[in-house]
Amino acid sequence: MTALFGTERRGAERPAPLVDPFGRTIRYLRVSVTDRCDFRCHYCMSEDMTFLPKRDVLSLEELDRLCSAFVGLGTRKIRLTGGEPLVRKGVMTLIASLARHLESGALDELTLTTNGSQLAHRARELADLGIRRINVSLDTLDADKFRKITRWGEIGPVLAGLDAALAAGLDVKINTVAVKGFNDGEIDDLLRFAHGRGMAMTLIETMPLGEVGGERADQYLPLSKVRADLETRWTLADLDVSSGGPARYVRVAETGGRLGFITPMTHNFCESCNRVRLTCTGTLYMCLGQDDSTDLRKVLREKPESDGAIETAIREAVARKPKGHDFVIDRTVGDGVLHRHMNTTGG
Repeated sequence: MTALFGTERRGAERPAPLVDPFGRTIRYLRVSVTDRCDFRCHYCMSEDMTFLPKRDVLSLEELDRLCSAFVGLGTRKIRLTGGEPLVRKGVMTLIASLARHLESGALDELTLTTNGSQLAHRARELADLGIRRINVSLDTLDADKFRKITRWGEIGPVLAGLDAALAAGLDVKINTVAVKGFNDGEIDDLLRFAHGRGMAMTLIETMPLGEVGGERADQYLPLSKVRADLETRWTLADLDVSSGGPARYVRVAETGGRLGFITPMTHNFCESCNRVRLTCTGTLYMCLGQDDSTDLRKVLREKPESDGAIETAIREAVARKPKGHDFVIDRTVGDGVLHRHMNTTGG
C-alpha cells in the first residue's frame, strides 16, 4: 500500500535508534487522534468538557507524517487512542495509510484502544486494514451502572461491537478501570465474561489526571487488594509475557485466560517503559505522569518539508525522558498532580 498522504523518509540509511537517558530504547508510540469522545467517563473527563478547536488539531496528513517519522526512527508499535479514536472523521483513511508500514515490515503492530461504541460498523474494516488486536474499555456489565460511569453511554452498542470484533477475527482485550464502590464487586463477573468469550482482560488503577468532578481518593482502588481478593477464589499464576505495555500478567487456572494488572500507583511500572505519547495537537509527552513536552506541531508547520527538523526535535525530546512518573493520590495534596485529562494525552 502506498502512502495516502505525507512523505516518506528520504534515503536508505538506517537511523540510530531512539534511546533515552536510562538506556531504554523507545519503540512504542501512543497517538491520541482526537480529544473528543461520545462518553464522559467519570475517571477520565469532567461532564462539561471544552474540546479543542479544529485549528489546533493535527490534520490526518500531519498525524501520518509524524507517525511515519517515528517509524523511521525505529518505532515498532503504534497504538491509536483518543478520546475515542473512531469518532475522528476520516480516521479509517489514516489507519489505511499507516498500514503501509505493516506491509513493508517497518512496523510490527498497528492497534487501537476504543470504548467500543463504533465497533459494530468498523470492526471488519479494521481487520481488513491489518489491525489484529484491539483494547476495549468496559468497566461494568450492568446497563444502569454503565450509563452512570459514562454519564450517558449505552452498553448495547458496546456489546454489539465486541460481537463484531470477535466475528472479524480481532484479538480483543477488555480494559477495566477498578473504581472503589462502583465495580469492585463485579470483577469476577467481568473476568468470566471476558475469558468465557476468549478475550483477555486487564485491570487498571485510576490515575490522577485532570479534574473530574470528584475526589480521586474516593475512586482509587489499589490492585494489590483486588488481586489478594481474587486469589481467595481463583488460582493466579504469574506469566513472563509482555504485550509491549505496562501490564503484568497472570494465568487464571479456572478459565485458562489471561489477566493483566496495570498498577501505576501501587507498583511503579516505569523501569521498562519504552513508550512516548503524541497528542492530537502534536504535543509529545515523554511520560504520562510528567508535564515536560515538545511541540512537534510547531516544527512540522514551520518546516513542513524538513525530515531532519522533525527527527532532531524527536531525538531532543527523548533525550529528556524521565526515569518515571510522580503520580500520587492523597487527600492532603489535592485531587491529582496533573491538570490535563486522560483524553488529552490518550488512554
